[in-house]
Amino acid sequence: MAGPVIGIIGGSGLYQIDGLEDVEWRRVASPLGATSDEFCFGTLDGQPVVFVPRHGRGHVLSPSEINYRANIDALKRCAVTDIVSLSAVGSLREDLRPGDFVVVDQFIDRTFARAKSFFGKGCVAHVSMAHPVCGRIGDALAAAGPEAGLALKRGGTYIVMEGPQFSSLAESELYRSWNCAVIGMTNMPEAKLAREAEICYATVAMVTDYDCWHPGHDAVTVDIIVGVLRANAERAKTLVRSVVPALSRHVGPCRQGCQQALDHALITAPEQRDPEVLARLEAIAGRVLRRQEAP
Repeated sequence: MAGPVIGIIGGSGLYQIDGLEDVEWRRVASPLGATSDEFCFGTLDGQPVVFVPRHGRGHVLSPSEINYRANIDALKRCAVTDIVSLSAVGSLREDLRPGDFVVVDQFIDRTFARAKSFFGKGCVAHVSMAHPVCGRIGDALAAAGPEAGLALKRGGTYIVMEGPQFSSLAESELYRSWNCAVIGMTNMPEAKLAREAEICYATVAMVTDYDCWHPGHDAVTVDIIVGVLRANAERAKTLVRSVVPALSRHVGPCRQGCQQALDHALITAPEQRDPEVLARLEAIAGRVLRRQEAP
């Protein structure tokens, strides 16, 4: 089994990773359209790393305009095995303050204008999202936090809204009543697609504000969060430098089964599968498709 390849998806304020060697930016083609930007290929202490600026360098794409399918498909084509997703969020809890980092363990998907699956007409599949975050990567991030000088918090639900507008007060209070920890606009369908692609995935939610529910803070604006974004981006770069060596030491299959998520997911009968759809799915599902077609 080949060694790991670490994918880093950078959110708002994070458009590059410091300390990479042998750096090369290049476009990765996907049959699902254009990725957010060129991907940055490099090594960190000898470990292959692929960095994706989710919004494009200079933040040119809104959350709804990101081609999440192309990004994940292209990462799979780059042999990425592990994804660390960094995402700017608002806090829905008093104890999660601007500047805090949270390794979330659950999501609620409230988006509605995005393609959410690689599968559909011609080849239908249903993967489990009961535990959407890879525990192994979550453990590595939790351990790397103190090494990076961060008081990284573990656990919590990330509610993903469509945006690009921020929440109304009524929405913010509703999500708090659901016991959500943070709110953002980008990790769905990203996490779902990573699971379909059989890539281990975990999110670090970087708190920039208190959304609009907190009585001691003004309603969130871009001006308010920009300064926190910059500080969070520097902390995130330090965290990446700490966690990549830990992830590089992993050998063997994922204990949670992320890399076998499609084993029992495809439901369309082999003789009814569309050859054009199968060709498009080669990078994502080729492992299972080839096995099922074998005599």
